[in-house]
Formats: sequence, structure tokens, C-alpha cells
Amino acid sequence: MYLTGKHLSRRTVLRGLGATVALPLLDAMVPARTVFAQAAGSAADHTRLVCIEQVHGAAGCSPLGASKFLWNPEKTGRDFDISQGSLSPLEPYKDYLTIISNTDARMAEAMAPAEVGGDHFRSSAVMYTHTHPKLTEGSDVQVGTSLDQLFVQRFGQDTPVPSMQLSIEPVDQSGGCAYGYACVYTDTISWAAPDQPLPMIRDPRVVFEQLFGSGGTPQQRARRRATDRSILDMLLGQMDGLRRELGPADRQRLDQYATNIREIEQRIQRIEARNLSGETRELAGAPAGVPDSWEDHVKLMLDLQVQAFISDSTRVFSFKFGRDGSGRVYPGSGVTSGFHSTSHHGATESRIVAFSEVNRFHMSVMPYFLEKLKTTMEGDANLLDKTVIMYGSPMANGNVHNHRNCPFIMLGKGNGALEGGLHIKAADDTPMANVMLSMMQKMGMDDLTSFGDSTGEFSFAAPDASSGV
Repeated sequence: MYLTGKHLSRRTVLRGLGATVALPLLDAMVPARTVFAQAAGSAADHTRLVCIEQVHGAAGCSPLGASKFLWNPEKTGRDFDISQGSLSPLEPYKDYLTIISNTDARMAEAMAPAEVGGDHFRSSAVMYTHTHPKLTEGSDVQVGTSLDQLFVQRFGQDTPVPSMQLSIEPVDQSGGCAYGYACVYTDTISWAAPDQPLPMIRDPRVVFEQLFGSGGTPQQRARRRATDRSILDMLLGQMDGLRRELGPADRQRLDQYATNIREIEQRIQRIEARNLSGETRELAGAPAGVPDSWEDHVKLMLDLQVQAFISDSTRVFSFKFGRDGSGRVYPGSGVTSGFHSTSHHGATESRIVAFSEVNRFHMSVMPYFLEKLKTTMEGDANLLDKTVIMYGSPMANGNVHNHRNCPFIMLGKGNGALEGGLHIKAADDTPMANVMLSMMQKMGMDDLTSFGDSTGEFSFAAPDASSGV
């Protein structure tokens, strides 16, 4: 450790024209043998949270798909096999994987005749609230405060950005969508209050600017972008001065952080240049910063999340991988039919297998994220050990629009909240809200006694021995 008599605040930022860049945790922020060491060490142990929604359910939640273990593995406990199903991309990270099977998102079901058929238009609002949405096309929307925002209210108020909400598909419709539901129910998974939906950001440029370009006025930021200079070019003098005050390990950490930011910025610039060149786009009408490739788009958004965690700019992300009813085709999956139509497989085996390949393709981006987190050290632990990633769908068998036995997994260790390497099958009729309630308690919200339609706490204890499902 580089010893210095000066204490560098964890909230130190570099400021320039249209730029504000927070710093990663440095040894200089944890000076040896001082009271600051305890404070900074405690700050380094904050749990990060990512809440991801996959729409349309999973092939493995159909009767045939379940019998072939296309999502949930055959065995519970620690001796489970995911090598053949949609979760197979996670095989290298089994020690960080917690599978919770057989839980329900019952609040997404129709509860009155007028609601029948509207599953796609209320499901997303249920995913992290587990509250039944009010049937309305107006502004008087009502659901529940989402898990991510409950976490923000407790642990995210001391970061520059309390939370960020990201999406891949367009989620900017207004008014009513279908079956009497306001579009906002479909457009967001994050609710600051029962009547306060939070907008989701699709454009990586907007995310980048919120994280690293929040300084100055919009006009100043526009002038900086017009010069085609990196955001870091505005900060070179400050960065050089800071480097001279740091030890070798801190200099290397700062340089790598700056390199990562520059690389992300350059990717966004290349995407914008291509999309503004006049060439035909696959995603007509999408913002210039949005790649036509789903995989490239998701990875760019994941890279931004990693850098936000490194700088402690925010600790909470919600991330919507798709939009209900989307007809998008994913060439990388090998499936040529649209997402929504593929989910309506008619219980035909070949089509169920095709839908499973789409699920596998979506899951294939997660190891990219997990590896970035696992190889990023903060203090004595890596970021994957400090993060909880929730990934699931409020729909189960998309073919019939049901919400029982929904796909749901968690990744990471969350500072000891999760052990990983475990498959737990819940008892029949267990609300997914029970799992989320107990996870929030394990992440420090000990006084929380209910959430959504929870009926009690959920045990994460491993079964005594592996057993068939």
C-alpha cells in the first residue's frame, strides 16, 4: 500500500468542460493506520444490485420443456447439471449461481373479466413489485414500489446517481397500449412509489453522459462532443496531477479505469458515426447510440454498469432485456422467427427447442458481465462477490401466458447474502415475492416484513442431499 499523510475522499471527482468523472477505490482512499481506513473499508463493502427482466417466460417452463430440464435442472441442492439447457452459458459460474424454481408471479394474472388477455401489458410492472397493476389507460397508474427502489431508498442515497434504469427495446410509448392498460406498465420494471414509474434509458450515450458527462451545461457537453475529443481529454491536467500523488498500484488502477472509460466512449462514437452515415439500419428510428446488434447493445450497457460500480457512481441498476410482444429476431440464436411468435410454440417440441435457444442466447451475454465483475477487485474482494444479480421473468410458459413456475435465478454473492452453487425448488404455490423479501432481508433490510404478495420468508438452506425434481 502507498502510504501518505493525505486522505483522498472516496467522493473525489475530476471535473472539466461538460465532464464529471468519479474515481475508483484507491489505496490512497484507505490510508493505513487511520480512522479513514475503517470508514473507507466499510464503504468498499456496499452491495451492488442488478435487477434484470426477461420477457415472454422460458421454454423450460412449458410441460415438455420442464420434462427436458430446458431451464431448471433435474436435481436440487449442489449436484445440479445445467450443461444442456438454456442456463448452459453459466456453467463456468456455477459457484456464483443460485437457481430458485417453482415460484409464482400470481399478481400478473387476470383478476377480473376485463383483465383477461392483458398479461403482456401488466407483467413487467409485476416483475419486481409483485403487486397487481390497476387497470387504467390514464395517468392514475398504481402498482407497488419495486425491489430495486426499496434498496435505493435504504442504501443508494449517498451515491451521485441513486439508481439507473436501462432497456434494450423501445419503451417510450405513452397513453394506453391494449386491454385497457397504460403503456407505462409494459415500459418499465422500476417504480419509485406505487404511482411513480421510472423511465428506462435505451441509448448508451445517455447513460454515459449521466455517469461521466454530468458536469457543465447541456451546451457545454454538446460543444465537447462536437470537437470529437474524449471526455478524458478535458481532464488530462487534473489526472496527471493526481497520478503524481499516487503510488504505483493506484496509478495502474487509475490508468486502467481511464482506459476502460475511453474504450466505451470510442465504441459509442463508432456506433453513432455508423448510424448517422446514411446506411440502412436494422433498427429504423432507434437513437444513433443504439447498436443494431442486440448482443453489442447489451454488452455496452453491461460495461457501463461495471464502470459505474467501480466508481461507486451508483450501486443499483434495473435492466429490461426486451419488451413484451417484441417480434425481434436474434440471428445469434440460430432462430429465424420473431421473439414473441417463438414463445408461442404451440407445445410443439421443435418450436419449444427453438424458444430454448433464444433463452440460451439471452443468457449467453451474462458470462461477459460476470467475468468483468469477477476480475475487478475492490479492496480485498472482487465485485462479483459484492453483487447480487436477479434475472427472471414474471411469465412462465409464454405459449399460454401463465405465471406459475416462473424462471428465476440469482448470480453473485452479495457480500455473503448468497452462497451460490445451489438449486432450490420451492414448495408449490410459493410466491416469487417470498424469495425477494428474504433476499432484501439478507442484503440488510432486516426490518422488512412483507413485500408484494409475499406470504412469508424463504429459506435458502441447501437440501440435505441432492434429489430429483
